[in-house]
Amino acid sequence: MIRFALQGILGRKLRTALTAIGVVLGVALVSGTYVLTDSISSAFDSIFTENYKNTDAAITGKSAIDLSQDEAAGGVAPPFDQSLLAKVQALPEAGVAEGGVFGEAQLIGKDGKTIVFGGAPNLAFSVTPDRPEFNTLALVSGAWPAPGEVVIDTQTAEKKGFQAGETIGVQARGPIQRMRISGLVEFGQVSSIGGATLAGFDLPTAQRLMDKEGKLDQILVAKKDGVSEQQLIDAIQKVLPEGTQVRTAEDQATADAEGTSGFLDFFRTFLLVFAGIALFVGSFVIANSLSITIAQRTREFATLRTLGASRRQVLSSVVLEALVTGLLASVVGLFLGLGIATGLFRVFDAAGLTLPNNGLVFSTRTVIVALIVGVLVTLLASLRPAWRATRVPPIAAVREGATLAPTRFHRFRPVGAALLAIAGVALVVVGLFVDGLSTTTVLSSLGVGVLLIFIGIALFSSRLVRPLAAFSNPVARWSVLILTVLAWPFFSLPYWLLRRGVWGPGSSGRRTAGFVLGAVLNPVLLLIVLIMAVRRRAGSWQPEWPADFPGVLPDRPATEIGGQNSKRDPHRTASTAAALMIGLALVTLVATLGAGIIKPFEDAVDRIFSGDYAITAQNNFSPLPPAVAQAAAAAPGVTSVSSVRGGQAQAFGETIFITAVDSQAAGVLSFDWQAGSQDVLGQLRADGAVVDETYAKDHNLQLGSSLPLQTAGGKTLPLKVAGIFKPPAGGSPFGNVTISTTSFDATNPQPLNVYSFASMQGGVTAANTAALEQALATFPNAKAQTREQFKDAQSDGIRGLLNVLYVLLALSVVVSLFGIVNTLVLTVFERTRELGMLRAIGLTRRQVKRMIRHESVITALIGAVIGILLGLGLALLLAARLDEVSFAVPTGQLIIFAAVSVVVGIFAAIWPARRASRLNPLEALQYE
Repeated sequence: MIRFALQGILGRKLRTALTAIGVVLGVALVSGTYVLTDSISSAFDSIFTENYKNTDAAITGKSAIDLSQDEAAGGVAPPFDQSLLAKVQALPEAGVAEGGVFGEAQLIGKDGKTIVFGGAPNLAFSVTPDRPEFNTLALVSGAWPAPGEVVIDTQTAEKKGFQAGETIGVQARGPIQRMRISGLVEFGQVSSIGGATLAGFDLPTAQRLMDKEGKLDQILVAKKDGVSEQQLIDAIQKVLPEGTQVRTAEDQATADAEGTSGFLDFFRTFLLVFAGIALFVGSFVIANSLSITIAQRTREFATLRTLGASRRQVLSSVVLEALVTGLLASVVGLFLGLGIATGLFRVFDAAGLTLPNNGLVFSTRTVIVALIVGVLVTLLASLRPAWRATRVPPIAAVREGATLAPTRFHRFRPVGAALLAIAGVALVVVGLFVDGLSTTTVLSSLGVGVLLIFIGIALFSSRLVRPLAAFSNPVARWSVLILTVLAWPFFSLPYWLLRRGVWGPGSSGRRTAGFVLGAVLNPVLLLIVLIMAVRRRAGSWQPEWPADFPGVLPDRPATEIGGQNSKRDPHRTASTAAALMIGLALVTLVATLGAGIIKPFEDAVDRIFSGDYAITAQNNFSPLPPAVAQAAAAAPGVTSVSSVRGGQAQAFGETIFITAVDSQAAGVLSFDWQAGSQDVLGQLRADGAVVDETYAKDHNLQLGSSLPLQTAGGKTLPLKVAGIFKPPAGGSPFGNVTISTTSFDATNPQPLNVYSFASMQGGVTAANTAALEQALATFPNAKAQTREQFKDAQSDGIRGLLNVLYVLLALSVVVSLFGIVNTLVLTVFERTRELGMLRAIGLTRRQVKRMIRHESVITALIGAVIGILLGLGLALLLAARLDEVSFAVPTGQLIIFAAVSVVVGIFAAIWPARRASRLNPLEALQYE
């Protein structure tokens, strides 16, 4: 039976390849995910290792509380006094010690704009030429910076046209400064650090730019010969002041990488979810393809049973075919993952998420996981078709058109499917609405619930095929016509002209004119038509007139037959449509949630932001130094400027995000007060605090309640609740606790503004905008935006993320497209004699193509209708649970999704329809 199974695969290469497509693409995304994240992790490891080369101990600032790595949230340890460096250098165990500072500094291009590549950071360092062993930057050309000079990275210099000796603008915590570029550098041995820009200064210059005079962020120490690392660490511990810590170089690199490791773990899980979706969709394609193939091989299996094969041997034969198919598909997908990883780097780069890269990493773990996942998915998908194959009775070998009788449990299928879907909905409801569950339990409940919903709906949808097919039949007919008419100037007209020019009738002058005009209208089609002409001349192919030349009404007999074909086997149609249903359900869910997030956010801005202008960084999300708001306040016509600082602190044993506002806040910000009034903002004292409603409820806080807040510097602020507000559904820029700017700055030596808002006499006018822009001219990284511009800019980040999700979900739609192709191809095999009969009684090749295409479009529309409705249902459940999300139907996008499903159906039918139209009627009538 092993030999029989292998021969069966070789005898059906096309069917096997089409069946394996879903596994290939799913495994490719699994492999690509691991290659991508392993490559990023390797690059970050190289970066952190390079930071501490030739270093035995690293001294850094120490926060009194646990901080996240988000600089916008104040997740940076405070600097320490520079006097510590001399004490460390005087230690007998220390060989060499050198201090430095680091932070962010924007480089300004020749056009006066901030140089930013994607969403990558703008890194700044101090460099010490006298201690090259500690330098993370490698000098490529020029010289190390003298006071008032800068070195920049070669990538920035190449892309923006800078050379050593030229002048460049630099903006850190103060206004822009012009500096001479003394040299060009690269970051150690790392081939790419993403889109980050690098700027290096001598220590005094770096301290001045970053407002850290007399301060250091770290001290790197190398031990003397004969001294162990532990001896060095012990010696340094004795001279460390409060607020500092010492680690070995390896431990410090690990600590630096903690934030990155957490991001990569999330990122890997995020991408693997989409790989799982593609494999899940692929499993439907595999199961459907094998079911059709087994139905077509009924007489073959019956003959085997007649010759003595047992049910177990038939089962083993089908399972072995699936095993070999899964293994081959997994191997192809494994190596295709390398291309997927490269493509994902480019996708995230285009979305503004430029990632570091030090070469693709193809680990053994990737190979093992990808192969196991691909083979298991294929085997699991093959179990039901394989079990059906064992039920073929020997007598079927002598029957014409023998089919398998339904099992005794077949009548319970609709009830079982409905129960599965109901169980899935119940699990989703539990995950969303039951309080007190762990994160793992919630995610597991949601994941399993959605999975059961998809399976249940897919099984039950066979009952919906006939009514949906009746609805989709006229929709498919006219949608194809509309798309054909729309394609007239882009495809059909140039195609017609090119064909006339190559082999059409008429004079040579008309033919030449048609050829030239067709080539101008669509150069891509020119190559296609020329290839067709060469093949025709070689006698290998006879061209036909385009099947859907615009202006021709739908061929009703052909489309009616196609509509009937889609209803002939509801289970097969439903199973084929299920793959597209899953993809479109998820795409609809994402689109609906996106619309539900953006609208509440815009409403929240309108409710909170009562000023005229918002001042943000050029990339819309980076924090800005207070000097920017001070410059804006000096603009003519400004009546008030208020900024929202951001940081972290600890209260009630947990680290929270806190914000701070100044006395001008009441003029540009509005709160929905549950306790207190708007006057609180303008009169917030050093011991006053405003908390949000949820935080107050969780900790039983009321007006006058004590709220001890421990800051990153170790100081505890004895605060009292002066107001409680309710954040709008779309969120707010304020943390759980908001204090006065005076209190915040007293405990945070490097404060940053998350947002700044301004009000001006006369409101938004061209003159006011120009005045504000002029005031911000010395800060190129800052920009002034009106309320509408601010909402659009902030929403762009959400839309960018949605576009990434669409790209990842598109893979499942591609898998479903191949599923439709596979089903149609197998259907053509199955209906060979029927097609021959139709051709014999007068059905033309064009009508055969239309019949197959119409069936494909109806199948796609059934999947689209069910998928869109299911996606809206899931979005409604999420919107009911999440306060930040409202239920908003993206009507325009849903229309686009429906149109895309029609296009998917048309493309899926191209090859099967062509194959069906080329059948020889006489040979088809004799087909067994």
